[in-house]
Amino acid sequence: MVDLKVSKILFTEDEIRKRVKELASRISEDYADKEVVLIGVLKGAVYFLSDLSKNLSIPHMIDFISVSSYKGSQRGTLRLLMDTRIDIKGKDVIIVEDIVDTGLTLKEILKIVQAKEPKSVKVCVVVSKPNRRKVDVRVDYVGFTIPDVWVVGYGLDYDEWGRHFPFIGVLENVDSKT
Repeated sequence: MVDLKVSKILFTEDEIRKRVKELASRISEDYADKEVVLIGVLKGAVYFLSDLSKNLSIPHMIDFISVSSYKGSQRGTLRLLMDTRIDIKGKDVIIVEDIVDTGLTLKEILKIVQAKEPKSVKVCVVVSKPNRRKVDVRVDYVGFTIPDVWVVGYGLDYDEWGRHFPFIGVLENVDSKT
């Protein structure tokens, strides 16, 4: 059993719902008259991808990619666990991710996706920590920008714990710099 506690709620379920609708509206405008492939990064983006998809007014397909780079709060080597299945060559793609922190994981995911020769690739994230970037990655659609804290909820986790919370909250006694 995990002995971790949420010390503060940063974004409530209602705030998240409202922001997802705003992002879906922007994406729908940007991709009017186009078909898009949303690629959700497992497992963290599942909640966000589902809500985003339901709020889009454009035709779209959904696929997934799964990578692993963390165990608890310790960063390791990136491993591709599951690749996409849809042929995205010549298609407009949006990578849907839960969080961009250092940018290292996203940079590698972008390499994998761009090697499949899509027409375009954009990135949509729930949470961004720009002050933690170690590499320059472009994030086109950002739900929320947060300070350097470890967050859980709405798909975000700590060693698989806390994804199910309907809010995004700060974990107590977790060092986000590891």
